[in-house]
Amino acid sequence: MARRRAFDVWARMFQRSLTAITGSVLRESGRQVTRAMKPLREMSLPQRPLVKGSGDWIPGVALGPTGARRFRLYRPPDVKFGERLPLMVMLHGCGQTADSFAASTRMNRIASRERFLVLYPEQDRLANAQGCWNWFDTTKLRRAQGEAALILKAIDQVCLLHPVDRGRVALVGLSAGASMASLLATLHPERFKAVVMHSGVPPGKAHSAISALGAMHGRRATVPLKATPQTPSASWPPLLVIHGAADTVVSLENGRAAAQMWSDAGRTAHARPGRTVRRGKRYPMTVTDFKEGRRTVVTLVEVDRLGHAWSGGAGKQPFSDAQGPDASRLAWAFAARQFRAHGAG
Repeated sequence: MARRRAFDVWARMFQRSLTAITGSVLRESGRQVTRAMKPLREMSLPQRPLVKGSGDWIPGVALGPTGARRFRLYRPPDVKFGERLPLMVMLHGCGQTADSFAASTRMNRIASRERFLVLYPEQDRLANAQGCWNWFDTTKLRRAQGEAALILKAIDQVCLLHPVDRGRVALVGLSAGASMASLLATLHPERFKAVVMHSGVPPGKAHSAISALGAMHGRRATVPLKATPQTPSASWPPLLVIHGAADTVVSLENGRAAAQMWSDAGRTAHARPGRTVRRGKRYPMTVTDFKEGRRTVVTLVEVDRLGHAWSGGAGKQPFSDAQGPDASRLAWAFAARQFRAHGAG
């Protein structure tokens, strides 16, 4: 009898333990499912444009062999049936998101007026804790190529589901986003008509997080990326470089190196004398064109007194300086010129 009572006690203890373990597993599984479903739930939320009363602010997720990345798409109002619009792809910098980059650059306002779509891919914090694109990791883990492929997936998805003119697509990036934009343009030059680097490091100057820090401060003498037979430099899209002369995070030398790399890579482009431009009370800028015949291969814009911030952006946003010339207007004007030069619109 005593043996039976002892067995009953152990049976009850085992049942309680099993119940507790099962509950813990179910709760953890529920949390994992909730995290996995979060992007899908967000896609069903009401769309809220950042330009009040104008256009749509559409969430999405791009999936690929190397993972997934969220994105936001701005679509201007009153798109007509059969209409095809240009696409500007905006790659944010460290510490930013698609939402904050859109708010800082105010590119959607220009898109609403000029009628183009704007895609904002967003880096996953699990891929980089600071939200930086891993533009430098091209040799060991090759995360840069994986992230570039995911950005292309986002572009393809938007082109499939929305009225995009595939012949009028341009890349724009800030800081780490600028470095990723230039890398993507050299890997897949046939996909883009223009690329804009704002305060970035040219591709090929770093291959690890430590060397990336050295490159940012202008201490890397590594030879930048060269063209390959698969991506001949002659096909690289025209480049606009915008860089602050007072940038202490990413040295101005990187902007100059990017312009020179684009000019030298298999071309006979030559720098024309720089010209100083000042609009109202905004910071003055020195503009240097690198031309091959009559064709502009690179335009370098050095902004006096600008630090590591989006020039002419929203004043109350991080990484934004409202006193600089409007980089969003410059980027769109540059891209629009390339679209026209290629007879794409």
